[in-house]
Amino acid sequence: MQTEARAARSDLVAPRPLAELLVCPPSIGNLLSSSALCLHFGEGDVVFRQCGDCRGLYLIVSGQFQRRTERLEKRLILGHARAGDLIELAAALGDARHTCTLTAITAGSVLMLPIEALNRAFEAYPPLRMQLLEELAREVSRGYQACSHLHIFKARRGSGGAK
Repeated sequence: MQTEARAARSDLVAPRPLAELLVCPPSIGNLLSSSALCLHFGEGDVVFRQCGDCRGLYLIVSGQFQRRTERLEKRLILGHARAGDLIELAAALGDARHTCTLTAITAGSVLMLPIEALNRAFEAYPPLRMQLLEELAREVSRGYQACSHLHIFKARRGSGGAK
């Protein structure tokens, strides 16, 4: 019973395909498509730095990237980003400051939807902002679940695996 409830919650926070997230009238879709930039990076290149100005919303097209942050004088690796991952929703929807540093682990490319085009799209079609805010909420929930599972794993491991 508990496993079924956990699976149902996981479905609620599963990432949505980009096509679902950007469902909007054709004119808004054309605005976003025409302004999108494809950026290429080599191994070790920095896509953006934490606290820097957010230039847009990023979609990983190819390659592998690492997200890291500095908090309370500690460097933390937030995880890896792969093709299909949407990066920096919080920055694009919030104060336009990057929340982490994104670095290419392998050569790859990123599609960037410039912040100016996003803001025009939000003004012309407000439900788009809500759709992306809902995805940000799912992203936070996924992060919380991952931390919860890690905490449970460490607790079990520390107690000799009993439970």
